Order: sequence, then structure tokens, then C-alpha cells
Amino acid sequence: MAARVAIYSDDSSVRAAVKAALGSKLATDLPIETLEFATADALRQYVDQLDAKGQVRADLFILDGEAAPEGGIGVARQLKDEVFNCPPSIVLIARQSDSWLAAWSRAEASLQHPVDAFALAKTATELLRARLLANA
Repeated sequence: MAARVAIYSDDSSVRAAVKAALGSKLATDLPIETLEFATADALRQYVDQLDAKGQVRADLFILDGEAAPEGGIGVARQLKDEVFNCPPSIVLIARQSDSWLAAWSRAEASLQHPVDAFALAKTATELLRARLLANA
């Protein structure tokens, strides 16, 4: 079964760059399905629709810290505060000096814009493997 990666950004070019970086498989044994959200409200509605086991239907969130009107840093913090057994998050930040905000959001990782495909794929792979192993 494919791991689900939820991508949030109001900018379609950011979502496209993230999807291109991830592809359809992060590794031969790690197929993924990407889900795109242009608004935080749409992401929250998706998160609120739990699966049959009462779990969030995503294994990883990739959130654009520069999204408007609601940034991914605040969305990450809200997810961590409100979702039981919240999946890991990667926050995309504009400046390295914003890494403290990403840490405040309790995201497991932060990466800088523009998206570095190799760094994003490596980070996503590590976080997904840890998540899937913990839930096995």
C-alpha cells in the first residue's frame, strides 16, 4: 500500500515542485500517493475524515511556510496540537533564519525554498520509514 503524502501550498508551482521531487516512489519498497491542498481549510477537512481505524489518512505532511493567507508553520503547529498520533511534518521555509519558527511548529524537519529535490526526497524517506515502522 502506498504511503500518503499531503502537500499544502497556495502556490501551484510549489506543489508541482514537491510532487516532482517525490515522484511516485521514494524507494523500490516505498511507493507514495501525493494529495495536494491549496487551502488550509481543505487540508483540515481532509484530516478530519479519519480512516476505519480512527487514524489520519496521511503518513506525512509537507507544508509551505510561505503559503497565504495561512502559512504552513501555523498549520503544522495546529496539526501537532489537535491530531492524535499526528504524522510527521516537513515545513518549507523561505530563509534559514526561519528555522526557529519551524521548530516552534513542532515539525520534524524544515527545508528551505526553493525545493531541493534530493534533500526533500531523503528527508521524506527517513520520516516515512520511521512512521511506517512505528505503526507496524
